Amino acid sequence: MKIVSWNINSVRFRIEIVEQFLREAQPDVLCLQETKVVDTDFPTDAFRALGYDHILLHGQRMHHGVAIVARVPVSADDRLDWQANREARHLGVRLPNGVRLENVYVPAGGDVPDREVNAKFGQKLDFVERMTRWSETLTEPTILTGDFNIAPLPSDVWSHKALLKVVSHTPVEVEALDRLKASNDWVDLGRHFHPAPARLHTWWSYRSPDWTKNDRGRRLDHMWATGDVAKTATAHTVFEPCRSWLKPSDHVPIMTEFAW
Repeated sequence: MKIVSWNINSVRFRIEIVEQFLREAQPDVLCLQETKVVDTDFPTDAFRALGYDHILLHGQRMHHGVAIVARVPVSADDRLDWQANREARHLGVRLPNGVRLENVYVPAGGDVPDREVNAKFGQKLDFVERMTRWSETLTEPTILTGDFNIAPLPSDVWSHKALLKVVSHTPVEVEALDRLKASNDWVDLGRHFHPAPARLHTWWSYRSPDWTKNDRGRRLDHMWATGDVAKTATAHTVFEPCRSWLKPSDHVPIMTEFAW
């Protein structure tokens, strides 16, 4: 089983590279974030043409939005409002073997890492805290994946020193994500297969004229699994070349393979 997570930054605008990726990587399940489309306008025909007949959506006009498309049967499970304002940022399903798959899009948090002057930063921290409370009660085999918008380790960013006061890598965000990870038997599959201090990035800003030359990346996209599921993982891949495709997202897909 191959499971992919990708912040696509508008699925309709980038449907051509989504189709290209599905043809080349052949994942069984694709979790998308930032789809930026209402459910009725989602490009379902393009996915069905490639054999992805199982499509679950939690969309929103212009902003946010998550989706799960699969070529294996998946069943709707839950939509949790960890943002507490009805933004479409979570979608959960059950895989054929009963494992829960939770697709999440954590808020970016604005530009100033201070909740007293930046409400968006406070919303981000509260979002992760609500996820933590949910995680504490979780007892079933689960995969948690998506755009977490936090790069926790020094080797998850191009410069630990330069980004310590930049939203996505500040100590308060890292501590919040660490609490989430410690709240259950979570295994970070990216670092399980590519241990620190190896460079591991999934996002490069559009502001850089040449992302390959400057390589100022961050690992904002993650796939975690509870210990029982993590034992069945066999590989984890970050598809960096997708960042150079035509009309790319600023994120690239990540994929974990499981022995089932």
